[in-house]
Amino acid sequence: MDNCIFCKIANGQIPSSTVYEDEEFRVILDLNQGMRGHMLILPKEHYANIYEFPEEKAGKAMAIASRLAKAAKKGFEAAHMPLDGLNILQNNGEAAGQTVMHYHLHVLPRHAGDDSFPVWSEKTADAEEMQETLTILKGAL
Repeated sequence: MDNCIFCKIANGQIPSSTVYEDEEFRVILDLNQGMRGHMLILPKEHYANIYEFPEEKAGKAMAIASRLAKAAKKGFEAAHMPLDGLNILQNNGEAAGQTVMHYHLHVLPRHAGDDSFPVWSEKTADAEEMQETLTILKGAL
């Protein structure tokens, strides 16, 4: 897509701090570091969100995320900054917090006490609502 900033970054038209690259993906350090080591996995082909993203590419993106998680753990621990956790996050649509409409997966190394992660309030669903939701979702598979 001609006007997509992530397409331009993923395809090397805009310089980035590239952590990893292959023929389908580029992984960069996010310019807006939510926490130290915040990475973005960007497909080189444009997909607006997970609804457009092919399942086989989603599998590869998660495999890359797994590899990056292990590298972050090993690298930060070697630098005497042990990780206490790691989030993998993917937003779809403005209501979910997506600000760039190009599929991307966040890999977020975590340290105890950081407060850089959005949380949601948990609400308990009653049995009727759970059954209705189950029917909706299973019926669409």
